[in-house]
Amino acid sequence: MIAPSPDIDLDAGPRAQELERMCVATRTVRPVADMIRFVIGPDGEAVPDLKRKLPGRGVWVTATQDALSEALKRKALARGFKREVRLPADLVARTGQLLERAALDALAMAGKAGLVATGFTRVEAALAQENVIALLHAAEAAADGIRKLDAAWRRRPERGPVVTIGLLTSAQLDLALGRPNVIHAALLAGPTDTFLARLRRLERFRSGEPSRPGKSTRLEMDTDDRDEQE
Repeated sequence: MIAPSPDIDLDAGPRAQELERMCVATRTVRPVADMIRFVIGPDGEAVPDLKRKLPGRGVWVTATQDALSEALKRKALARGFKREVRLPADLVARTGQLLERAALDALAMAGKAGLVATGFTRVEAALAQENVIALLHAAEAAADGIRKLDAAWRRRPERGPVVTIGLLTSAQLDLALGRPNVIHAALLAGPTDTFLARLRRLERFRSGEPSRPGKSTRLEMDTDDRDEQE
């Protein structure tokens, strides 16, 4: 029997095209898309490498805040590097903030490309005339407004599934879209996969739920449509 390599926790660097890695916290093998790579920065501090491109050999953690907290608590992250590394006390919070920033940056790009309609009236019009793939409601949006836009979507004679997103606050939507008081927005069909993928990753990090192929962030359809999709 071949003994496992003493460097099993360390990858071969950012150029290694690996599809799966072992989580240093749970010791389970997962697709790299469900994990976060960490490397040691120039100052000797562990930093998350969300794009998996930073230089140096890295260790991997399942992309949830619970797994990362466990890795820090058990000192698994430090052991994985097999060298001295500084672990900031707020590493979990920093990682969540970076994931959030990445999602907002992608939303900003979609907005600049003209793929986001904002404001109740514009969103309602987009639902009637455009190919809307997602509805964004601020976390503090009133239930009445959400219900009315849902009704507008249901009035479409030919409606496809729409992702309903309530993960972001109005302040975050304002920042990303460069507009004040954004409560409702519609994401139009186009090159928006990056935003939705990053948002799913942020939600997974917060909730701890593993990714499910074919499922979207807070996907909501009427009962008949949902049954057909599943």
